[in-house]
Amino acid sequence: MHVLDIPPRLLAFLLLLLFLELPLMGLDIYTLGIFVTANVFAIFAVSWDLLVGRTGLISLGHALFFGVGAYASALLFKYFSLPLWFTIPMALLAGFSVALLVGFPCLKVKGPYLALVTMAFPIILSAVIYYFAPVTGGEQGVINLPTFFPFPNYYLRKLAEYYFTLILLAASSMVVYKIANSKTGIVFVSILDNELASKASGINVTKYKLLAFAISGLFGSLAGAVYAHLLTIANPPTLLLTISFLPVILTILGGLGTIYGPIVGAYIYYILNSYVFKNVIRIPPLWQIHIVTSFLPEINSPIYTDYLMLLVFTAVVVLLAIKWPRGTARLVVDKLKDLEEAREIEKRARKRRLNIRRSVDKLQAVFKGSKKKPEPAPKG
Repeated sequence: MHVLDIPPRLLAFLLLLLFLELPLMGLDIYTLGIFVTANVFAIFAVSWDLLVGRTGLISLGHALFFGVGAYASALLFKYFSLPLWFTIPMALLAGFSVALLVGFPCLKVKGPYLALVTMAFPIILSAVIYYFAPVTGGEQGVINLPTFFPFPNYYLRKLAEYYFTLILLAASSMVVYKIANSKTGIVFVSILDNELASKASGINVTKYKLLAFAISGLFGSLAGAVYAHLLTIANPPTLLLTISFLPVILTILGGLGTIYGPIVGAYIYYILNSYVFKNVIRIPPLWQIHIVTSFLPEINSPIYTDYLMLLVFTAVVVLLAIKWPRGTARLVVDKLKDLEEAREIEKRARKRRLNIRRSVDKLQAVFKGSKKKPEPAPKG
């Protein structure tokens, strides 16, 4: 009843049922792969949203936890031959510990300085990986990692990975949602609203900021570990700055501080980037411009459409962010919240009718007043 009585939760439940039945519609391997990637990076974006959207701690180095999760699971398998169902929980523990370790120096600074400090950590870790190349594999990384479902049929493997990542996304987002709406989550929001007032209320602000870092690092490392085993490789690109900026884009598209917003943003981003602009809108990889004039000979000028599609995709994302600055998912949820209680809608409609009636009365009074003869001015 807590789901059926609340329209936003009912919509989320229906969407979950839709995604569970989506492979039955005959999706090909490529489309399943898009949804698998979207599910993993939705977990990654949700972990970033918990940190930034709830506590206001701006992090631009979230790829650190993604890389820690990937390399921790890969190195445990490489040197200890542990199964992935054991290495992934150990990777979560490693991400949790690194987040606590990184959180101490990060909390000494605020605002843009915090963003710059967090941005430096993935770069430092990538330098360490290259320095200890005999151990970490260097530029090649750790290869031949075990996959979750080693089926001989590649389609069955992708289908199993789709359901696995979808269930993992649902479970992770539910856990993060419960944390965000618990007493701890309320403290996070109080720190976001007014840190000084939270300190005056007796809240240990440093403790809760470290806790937010740790929880965010845990789920970020979960996404990294799962992604490494999906690709069967852990390499330095998992620590690129583009990986750190990706959850920022996804969260802005969906809605900051909502938990469900990054999930919607991940699906919008990957459907547009990997499906619409590659399958639906098909442009030849190379165009030739033929210019013939009486003064100039024929000029053949090539245009590489990969950059053109990237420019169009960037423009679409920017327009979505400008059109709905609070996020596309938040817009839908705000509309659905109006349906939660019918009495409020009736009151709102009745109030609107009363306002119209009052306007009509004023107009009638104006017209009646204009027909009256002006009163003579008093003498003396």
